[in-house]
Amino acid sequence: MSAAEKPAAPATVLLYSHRPEVREAVRTAVGRRPAADVGPLTWLECSTGDEVVAAVDAGGIDLCILDGEAQPTGGMALTRQLEVEVADRPAVCLLVARQPDRWLAHWSRAEGTLAQPVDPLVAPGVVADLIRAHAHRPAASR
Repeated sequence: MSAAEKPAAPATVLLYSHRPEVREAVRTAVGRRPAADVGPLTWLECSTGDEVVAAVDAGGIDLCILDGEAQPTGGMALTRQLEVEVADRPAVCLLVARQPDRWLAHWSRAEGTLAQPVDPLVAPGVVADLIRAHAHRPAASR
């Protein structure tokens, strides 16, 4: 079987926001399969920062999409915490309220950003790119 015929591996995406409507908007915008070469997504939803940390510690997460405006623990603070505490941290995409907030996401060590409201024409590409990049990182840097 050639690489082109090889089925895409499924990916697990952790989605964090204290607001269910934000989680629903992201899932709807990204869809179940963001690209032909990215396997079907399994969504793991978290509504608290503690749930995020526990899920990432347990492993098996390919991408975290974290709401930068979540309360009481924002996605940017969680990104920094995961960067420091987790050796094999999954890729992180931060939801930002405004495009100018992208510099904060970069400072937080997030690999990508999505502006709210989430654009369904942009979101699948960003998610697919981050999943691909994470899958190709050397194990020592994951």
